[in-house]
Amino acid sequence: MAIKNDLTLNQKIEKLDGEVEWFYSDGFKLDEAVDKYKEAIKLAKDIEKDLNELKNEIEVLSEDFSK
Repeated sequence: MAIKNDLTLNQKIEKLDGEVEWFYSDGFKLDEAVDKYKEAIKLAKDIEKDLNELKNEIEVLSEDFSK
């Protein structure tokens, strides 16, 4: 499943939470685990990118307000 870029940060975090919960659920299947893990890693990287962009934006705004 591809990660949709139009998801909000909160939606991405909720999706990642759901994917992590799958590993602890009764629906866990070892043969699906690698694919689910790869999806979770991609989503985590996308979340990290979004957070870094927000951090940069906040830093720029903070500099503007400190002048």
